[in-house]
Amino acid sequence: MQSNPNIVVYFAHLAIEQSVINRRLRDVVCDLPNVDFRDLYERYPDFYIDTAAEQSALRRADLIVFQHPIYWYGAPAIFKHFQDTVLLRGFAYGPGGTALHGKDFLLVASTGAPVEEYGPDGVHRYAFEDLIRPIEQTARFCGMNFLAPLVLHGGHTLPADVIESHALEYRRRLEAYRPAGFR
Repeated sequence: MQSNPNIVVYFAHLAIEQSVINRRLRDVVCDLPNVDFRDLYERYPDFYIDTAAEQSALRRADLIVFQHPIYWYGAPAIFKHFQDTVLLRGFAYGPGGTALHGKDFLLVASTGAPVEEYGPDGVHRYAFEDLIRPIEQTARFCGMNFLAPLVLHGGHTLPADVIESHALEYRRRLEAYRPAGFR
């Protein structure tokens, strides 16, 4: 049985020094021995992503995590750029594009609004699950297994103990993770 699955966490936050939630989430998992923690803004402040290096990291991973706050109903811009420059035809999809097939994908996200604001009666009108469909579909299109997201809503008003509990749940999920073939 595989005891230490490879996990790559792709992280992006536009103002990490001002973050409470994502900074804590980052800090609670970045020291795990089987986690390759990759801060996209830190690595690529100029947005010149090293495609070969990132494809290599993805090939090694059993679990791929995208961790970020939700901005304007999606991921930070560098994630879109990452998808455009790394998840290429022949690598992630299309003829010969099977490098990510069978890998697990986990979205770890935070929102500023409470969960009740997502839905027909809320300011955001749609359920949160509907708003992240492009992220889910990207994972599925690349042949990955989209795992149930780990989302913390209401970030602007949460007490420290709720944030800490969520952070510890994130760490627990990564520590307990086993690839599908080994569960």
